Amino acid sequence: MNDSSRPSPFGRALSTARFFLRNSRLLLERSLAPARLLKDRLSGAGGADSSPGAAPAGPEAVADLGPGMTPAALYLDLMKRILANVIYSRAVPERFDDRARERIRRQGGAWPRMAHTMIGFKRLSNVQFCIEDVLARGVPGDLIETGVWRGGACILMRAVLKAHGVSDRLVWAADSFEGLPRPSAGKYPADAGLRLHAAKALAVSLDEVKANFKEYGLLDDQVRFLKGWFRDTLPAAPIERLAVLRLDGDMYESTMDALVHLYPRLSAGGYVIVDDYGAVPSCKLAIEDFRRAQGIAEPLIEIDWSGVYWQRPAARGAS
Repeated sequence: MNDSSRPSPFGRALSTARFFLRNSRLLLERSLAPARLLKDRLSGAGGADSSPGAAPAGPEAVADLGPGMTPAALYLDLMKRILANVIYSRAVPERFDDRARERIRRQGGAWPRMAHTMIGFKRLSNVQFCIEDVLARGVPGDLIETGVWRGGACILMRAVLKAHGVSDRLVWAADSFEGLPRPSAGKYPADAGLRLHAAKALAVSLDEVKANFKEYGLLDDQVRFLKGWFRDTLPAAPIERLAVLRLDGDMYESTMDALVHLYPRLSAGGYVIVDDYGAVPSCKLAIEDFRRAQGIAEPLIEIDWSGVYWQRPAARGAS
């Protein structure tokens, strides 16, 4: 076999992930359904209190590669490793050296050349945890990320639904697919001086993102795309309810637009995940301003050096 006919490292990894998914269905028919396993772990004997008012378990609950892992869990762990290019990072050279490789792959913090996400393994595990928790507790609604870059986190969202046989929820990918907007410093002074709109590496086309979904066998009618600036697309987005809202818009304007138009649609017990809270001061300020204005007192839970999340409580007076 010559070099041109040899599959690439990413191609081999994707083939392995598809193998796990195909065979997981057969094996899971002979065992407990993943949702039952999750429910037992979250609310069974010795399990955590997963009511909306309780402090939720962390993403480490789904990151332990123990002997009792289901095929679905193995598939999702492999998906995260491929999306973050943990497995083949040496075969696909990046801008950083070996000393930084492990830290960056697991905690994000760089714009990789080949990986389909820059958020790192910890934040990917948090996405998985939040989705599996709302599935186990029956929290209604779809999943959305605002600011998707190459689509990695949304690809994982779709993979979680597929691994657990969920066909009645959608994954929404909202992005301009042209990069970030120019700062409107007059209206949003916190964004003054930001030059993210000039970063060509952040401008990933809709066609490229769709192609990335397709590589994993996950481009289907449960994935919807909202193309355009958030201020234009989110107010009238045809989304009734959300269970997980992931914010990755970097800027004050983008973060606030997503919160103003989407938080009212987030179900009680659902999650808000903020990717850039510790990395971009204007994003952090938007979160603090919104939470203060809405009287949100639920604690922000740290994921890693940049990401945080919180769980929306039940409405006051609700039983």
